[in-house]
Amino acid sequence: MNLKLKGTPGIYLVGFMASGKSTIGRLLAHRLGWSFFDADDEIEAAEKVSIREIFEKRGEAEFRRIETEIVRQHAHWVERGRPAVLALGGGAFVQPENRRILGDRGVSVWLDCPFAIVERRVAQATHRPLARDTESLAALYEARREAYALADIYVPIVGDDPAPAVDAILHHALLK
Repeated sequence: MNLKLKGTPGIYLVGFMASGKSTIGRLLAHRLGWSFFDADDEIEAAEKVSIREIFEKRGEAEFRRIETEIVRQHAHWVERGRPAVLALGGGAFVQPENRRILGDRGVSVWLDCPFAIVERRVAQATHRPLARDTESLAALYEARREAYALADIYVPIVGDDPAPAVDAILHHALLK
């Protein structure tokens, strides 16, 4: 396994909302025998309100501040030797501070899901505060791709079965 992971056993899944980060992350953590955490779930548990409520009542800037604290906390645990897979929220890796925190504390993986799949999955959910308008959703999708491309590993998502993505991550040269 990569020396970067031996010293800090963390895998951080990044990508747009509905790209499969949580589903793939759970399976990946299970295969590795590591813990799995979803940053959005961690935020809701810590704040005792939904992400939608945080956005509506406190604004996106406050949400991003809370999100960075969750990222920092998990990176700290990984640094202390607690192996984990962390699924980040869609905007977390876009924030330079979060990329800096995660930089040498494991490996980041971009799950690049085609917009058509994202759009179909998002249409089935009502809890995503940034997904209310298809046009703005498409613009946000395009705007975030440049930041996602800074991840250590690129994994294209080709459908709804998470197994190929998990296998691609586990067999990537950086994890050997």
